Amino acid sequence: MDYLLIALMWAAYCALHSFLISIRFTSLMKRLLKAYYAFYRLFYNIISVVLLIPLIIYSIQTEGEAIISYSLPFTIIRYVLISISIMIVLKAFFIDYDFLTFLGIRQLFEFGRKKSQEHSNEIKRNGLLGVVRHPMYFGLMIYLWCQTFSLTDVVINSVLTIYIIIGTYLEEKKLVLEFGEPYIKYQREVPMLIPFTKEKG
Repeated sequence: MDYLLIALMWAAYCALHSFLISIRFTSLMKRLLKAYYAFYRLFYNIISVVLLIPLIIYSIQTEGEAIISYSLPFTIIRYVLISISIMIVLKAFFIDYDFLTFLGIRQLFEFGRKKSQEHSNEIKRNGLLGVVRHPMYFGLMIYLWCQTFSLTDVVINSVLTIYIIIGTYLEEKKLVLEFGEPYIKYQREVPMLIPFTKEKG
């Protein structure tokens, strides 16, 4: 029963997390908040962290016995994969993406300023973004499954993996609306989550 509750709690968190950043809800917030929508991304990130903390604490407290143990050479492989996943996430976050925008900080800096130019339709394809369209999610999935020891971990990681896949598809829809044909071309040429799974034409 505990595992079902944990799965439902994590699924509910993922659903809320996705809803708060969905096209429909953010469009409503833009209409209601107008210029103050610049604060929304930061608010969204704060709420996400605040709600995540008690969920993690509860999951740790209900964690059962280990069902998976690692020994040589799998321990080495595990640590190598963890290191690679962390490097992928950090490089994508700090170098390939605009992390200030992701955090909602750049929007605060630009609050009240008039935009001098229209949004560019150029798709960033530098670094990891030329290998996979969502490198942070790819790295996160590797990290999750390298941190699997108990049945609780299996339940949580399964929910999060499903959420990452569904959330990525939803994000892709938003990106197509935002960038149009250039992003559709990018989709055809670069894999979504698993690198090197598209043939170069």
